[in-house]
Amino acid sequence: MVRTARARERFHIELIKPSHYDDDGYVIQWMKAWVPSNSLACLYGLARHAADNRVFGEDVEVSINAYDETNTVIPVRGIIRRLQRDGGIVCMVGVQSNQFPRCMDMARRFRAAGLQVAIGGFHVSGCLAMLPHVPPDIQEAIDLGMTIFAGEAEGRFDDFLRAAYRRELRPLYSYMNDLPPLEGQVLPRLPPAVARRYAPVPGTFDAGRGCPFLCSFCTIINVQGRTSRHRGPDDVERLLRANLKKGIRHYFVTDDNFARNRNWEVIFDRVIALREELGARFNFTIQVDTLCHKIPNFIDKARRAGVSRVFIGLENVNADNLQAAHKRV
Repeated sequence: MVRTARARERFHIELIKPSHYDDDGYVIQWMKAWVPSNSLACLYGLARHAADNRVFGEDVEVSINAYDETNTVIPVRGIIRRLQRDGGIVCMVGVQSNQFPRCMDMARRFRAAGLQVAIGGFHVSGCLAMLPHVPPDIQEAIDLGMTIFAGEAEGRFDDFLRAAYRRELRPLYSYMNDLPPLEGQVLPRLPPAVARRYAPVPGTFDAGRGCPFLCSFCTIINVQGRTSRHRGPDDVERLLRANLKKGIRHYFVTDDNFARNRNWEVIFDRVIALREELGARFNFTIQVDTLCHKIPNFIDKARRAGVSRVFIGLENVNADNLQAAHKRV
């Protein structure tokens, strides 16, 4: 009697960064996009790390798909077929307020097909952090059986995925009062098929999260906290070296204000050394405030590291704001 090998169980993780509608109700979408989604890169890195570490056991094969709807048509029917056949979860990633209606339109189709759906990002995190009650749009998602994930996934995504695998997800996961440290965490990464949908092929990372300023117009302090948290220079160098092997030299650095990152000089020094050691022509886009020119050596080292594009933020730098910031840096 010939014994056949037991078929391996499969579990699908579908990561979707939704786009948003224009004034006429059409989804805004391009052949190629320019700004990569760091949230998508972070979640893909965490999902890949979970799969590599066999969080569901040795007999479960994990499939991970990532989509940025700004440059990709989401294969909703294909996702439904896969997950109905094998099981899995749809994660709506990094959803901002103007993207939430589009997110819900897709999520309703997934829920109608019986799929597990989770929604994270600035809209749900900011609303839960700033409003006294759950707003109606988020309550609708909960009532439809979706899971709301508020806060950051580092350090807890494995457990979240295990709950999804067991089909034991709770309606709400809120970590707004428990933001993780960033040093030594799993690094962001985009799969090649996703990266090729941008021009040029990018890398993305957040060297820091949170902001010590108290600007009334900003959601960063409510979602990412008022204490700056940073990735270590070793983390950034490891990411740059790994991506360079894949030909990735262009980066969008998503720090809200890289000039206020306490590791900015060490990071720039590492990049400058890598350029000299490997002959790598890195190219960075960063965001800074209008006072960065007063930081000694910042502009010179930014130029030598390969910064070619800069977003200028108009920070509120009144005396009270500065005093509060200095206490938190």
